[in-house]
Amino acid sequence: MERKIEQEVRGYRTKDGAGVSLVRVLGHQTVQEYDPILLLDSFDSMNPEDYTAGFPMHPHRGIETISYIYRGFMTHRDSLGNEDTIGDGEVQWMTAGSGIMHEEKLPAAER
Repeated sequence: MERKIEQEVRGYRTKDGAGVSLVRVLGHQTVQEYDPILLLDSFDSMNPEDYTAGFPMHPHRGIETISYIYRGFMTHRDSLGNEDTIGDGEVQWMTAGSGIMHEEKLPAAER
C-alpha cells in the first residue's frame, strides 16, 4: 500500500518554560490541523544552559501530557505529590483532569 505525504511541518527554534531552548514542531498555529495534539516539542541541545532551567510549576486542565525521553533525563513533580525521573526510552503520561500543577526539570547529564 502506497502512502502519500499530505503535509511537511518544519519546527522552529524558540524558548519556553524558564528559558528552555527547544524546537517547536507543532504549536498554536497547527492546533486545528492536528487536533488533539496541542504541542510537539523537541529538545536537542547538548549545552546544559539551554535546558536545565526546566519548566517551573505551572497549571494544566482538560489535557494529557506525554513526555518521551529519547536520550537524557527528566524529573516530573506535581501537586498530587507524584515525583519521578524518567530516562532513555521511557515515557511519562500525565492526565490533568479538572486541574493539576506540575513542573519538569531537565537535569544536566550526559546527553
